[in-house]
Amino acid sequence: MATADKLVNYISKISRKTYKKNTESKSFQNIGSFGSIFNLSQEKMKNPIIVSSTDGVGTKIEIANQFKKYNTIGIDLVAMCVNDLLVQGAKPIFFLDYIAINKLKIKKVKKILDGIVAGCKLADCALLGGETAEMPGTYEKNKFDLAGFAVGLVEKKKLLTKNKIKLNNSILAIPSSGIHSNGYSLVRHILKNKKNSKLHSSIKKELLKPTKIYVKELNNINNKKLINGCANITGGGLLDNLIRVVPNKFCLNVDLSKIRTKNIFKWLKKNNIKDSEMLKTFNCGVGFCLIVDKKKVNRVKKMFNREYQPYEIGFVSKGSKKIRTIGKLQW
Repeated sequence: MATADKLVNYISKISRKTYKKNTESKSFQNIGSFGSIFNLSQEKMKNPIIVSSTDGVGTKIEIANQFKKYNTIGIDLVAMCVNDLLVQGAKPIFFLDYIAINKLKIKKVKKILDGIVAGCKLADCALLGGETAEMPGTYEKNKFDLAGFAVGLVEKKKLLTKNKIKLNNSILAIPSSGIHSNGYSLVRHILKNKKNSKLHSSIKKELLKPTKIYVKELNNINNKKLINGCANITGGGLLDNLIRVVPNKFCLNVDLSKIRTKNIFKWLKKNNIKDSEMLKTFNCGVGFCLIVDKKKVNRVKKMFNREYQPYEIGFVSKGSKKIRTIGKLQW
């Protein structure tokens, strides 16, 4: 219990770095309480819609364990949840985490929590609470798992739905920071086959590079009503996630040859992986997609820094087939 109490005190201290006015009141006791409180009265919305998302980090956790690096995996956890909120146009307001671990090791858990706090700050949302469960017998020695839950708000008139997507809209690809948090079962299989060869430090760094959080850019764009639709490119890859936002009788035409693949994906591709499997397993360099009016493309591009500036990869046409690909991925 002493170790748990120390951890609760640590969480209480660091979580306050993520608080804003509606969570700062001394009358609100979030960390260590049975439930967390968030005051919605200061959110200036006439018709607020609540959007929620829950997710985990998957087997990227095993890479963190393998390389004994835990300070960025929490950013991935936040990203996997809050980036989903953006698809409906919502801005994240608070986040809760769940850490299940074989045995509570204070230094290790602190590093994980530091990453979660960093992610919440990047997402401009409050870390309101969570749970840390010590589960020997369920988890093997040194093993752990993470889950997150995020809540966001969007003004009803700014809610992004399929019916806003129009004929001849442009499809923009926003670059990913790397692999993000999907496809790591295949990554681990590749690493297992390379167990007798030494990995370059740059590859190790890329494998644990945290998922890009797109909150700042996407909320800014949606506030200016520049988006008709968007997709978070997670499990299932580029094509399967784009299909989820296509309205009936419309087809998304995607030119694969325009996708700017990053070096880490070229390294993965060298392991005899078919293009079709690359597309279904990884984001291949595209972390998020936007569907916008052609006339607004340049305005949207200007709202990103150079590293994550979107570029055109396709357009919307009529058709019974939801998605059609042109060209091939360039390696």
